[in-house]
Amino acid sequence: MNKILLVGRLVKDPELKILEESQKSMTRIVIAVDRGYKNGDGERKADFIPVSIWGKKAEIICKYLRKGSFISVSGRLRTGTYEDRDGNKKYLSEVVAEDFHFVEYKKKEEA
Repeated sequence: MNKILLVGRLVKDPELKILEESQKSMTRIVIAVDRGYKNGDGERKADFIPVSIWGKKAEIICKYLRKGSFISVSGRLRTGTYEDRDGNKKYLSEVVAEDFHFVEYKKKEEA
């Protein structure tokens, strides 16, 4: 079973992208998720986890959330590899969101 549940804050404002070939909407966000313990200095560190969101859910995320918004995301882990321009093998991992909930909702201010 491949299932992930994250609770954290958005690192930056989400941006909606429309893919030309398929006309599907999507966004990629990064969620800062606090670790469950403090280090030797008494500080709590965070992991920064990339998440991709597709379709109507991506549109909702972009419409209502902004940097610092508190969100829970459930989904699956996707991994992959590719070669960069120099021929070096690079590894990818991201969460593909299946569902989300606003943990704390503050209305997005109009620009």
